[in-house]
Amino acid sequence: MGEFLNENKYTELLVSHHIKPTTNRILVVKTLYSATRPMSLSELEGRILTINKSGIFRALILFKEHRLLHVIEDGSEGVRYELCMSHDKASDDDMHVHFHCERCGKTFCLDNTGIPPVELPDGYTMTTVNYVVKGICPECNKNSHSV
Repeated sequence: MGEFLNENKYTELLVSHHIKPTTNRILVVKTLYSATRPMSLSELEGRILTINKSGIFRALILFKEHRLLHVIEDGSEGVRYELCMSHDKASDDDMHVHFHCERCGKTFCLDNTGIPPVELPDGYTMTTVNYVVKGICPECNKNSHSV
């Protein structure tokens, strides 16, 4: 993601997930869409100054309920959020690996790195996977070699 869509595309994205497009919801979607990596609630709050924390959180909960949001637990101080760009209404075809840098604390999407298949025992049904690899990101690796 990381770029901006025109305003109608944000509305269409909400409507396609059966979410009523309000001004606040459009702003939250726009902020998540333009992000270069998954964002924490405090990062969203810092970028969206016109909506209070509880308003942002309510939008995130609604987006999760309607399968428009991935919630990533990266082992840091909390969770991070990113838009789910799945093209399938029944299942999530946008699951991918995330990388959490232990030095800078940022979490990155590895969009082209798929989740390895997981064989579950009979009777279990998977709805989502939270797959996080931890280590040092390229920027931190580069900075540690130049010191």
